[in-house]
Amino acid sequence: MMARSVQAGEVSDVRAHGDVRFVIVALAVFAALMPWRAAIAADAIVSREWIFEEAPYPEAHASTLVQLGDGSIAAAWFGGTHERNPDVAIWFSRRRAGRWETPVQVADGVQKDGTRQPTWNPVLFRAPQGELLLFYKVGPTPRDWWGMVVRSQDDGNSWGVPERLPDGILGPIKNKPVVLANGEWLAPSSVEQSSAAMGGPDGPSWRMHFERSVDGGRTWTRTPPVVSPLLIDAIQPSILMHGDGVLQAVARSRQGAMASAWSRDNGATWNEVAALALPNPNSGTDAVTLADGRHLLVYNHAAHAPDTPGQGPRYPLDIALSDDGIHWRRVLTLEHAPLPHGYAYPAVVQTGDGRVHVTYTWNRKRIRHVVIDPSRLE
Repeated sequence: MMARSVQAGEVSDVRAHGDVRFVIVALAVFAALMPWRAAIAADAIVSREWIFEEAPYPEAHASTLVQLGDGSIAAAWFGGTHERNPDVAIWFSRRRAGRWETPVQVADGVQKDGTRQPTWNPVLFRAPQGELLLFYKVGPTPRDWWGMVVRSQDDGNSWGVPERLPDGILGPIKNKPVVLANGEWLAPSSVEQSSAAMGGPDGPSWRMHFERSVDGGRTWTRTPPVVSPLLIDAIQPSILMHGDGVLQAVARSRQGAMASAWSRDNGATWNEVAALALPNPNSGTDAVTLADGRHLLVYNHAAHAPDTPGQGPRYPLDIALSDDGIHWRRVLTLEHAPLPHGYAYPAVVQTGDGRVHVTYTWNRKRIRHVVIDPSRLE
């Protein structure tokens, strides 16, 4: 095997594809077993609650969070019979006066001809000028879905007519856009296709890309896919801000470890996908750059299960911190008890008071909301 030594945040430059996969999986196993500091900073948790106790559907998943103009927060998620069922719709709730309001349906997949498609992965984003945007996907599968957006001018009290995004633009695929220093918006996105559709059997079938708007979300352009010569299948990135135009994407992968890529020109171009020294069981994550400059990641601290290569348990659910995006320390466990569907698809934002808000799917049944004081995390 021809390789150089593994540098921080990188995977060795292995030439044989089989050896590349081995190194990535070995890195994930090492990360899952390495002696982390005890993740017991329970005093950092300010509150923990359900967004709803009961719902008119059996399954809920893929929540998203945003802070509204009055300082309160709102969440959205998809709910229905089960993922991919045509009755799956997007639901929305605001937390006001110390409680979550009764959720309301704000989008569905009903088509002009009367047929209905499932909806997927809502993403809330409040523009600097105050408009609230709800991005989501519609379609039978992630291979075939298309991007949609619906807008509110009053922080979700009412909504406009849903708009289909232009062909080739999917919108933020799971995690929130960021506003760059120059005022442009950058949305993290990705595609899930077969290897053949992505350029042949030797290429990754999941690929990240980024979508940019220079006019407040009226028009969008799309970057090329982030190249992945090590065949890391990476989707659903989050964007971290390192200053001076340096951005980092951290993402879910199918190779048992978190994936990462870097840009030094405000997201116009990206370097190759590499693995981070953090495990990932092929489950969604989210991350945010805190006001104090630290980077916070919410993720499942697990890799592949022995009997399900490519998949692992979606528990425990943990928070990790980093000062540089490369070296991460596991600082808090939010959930650890085994559940059939685990604790999945977290969303995270920091509000103006400095608190960190996290929502996540609880066993595909409900959405849990946790508030954290990041000053108590080391």
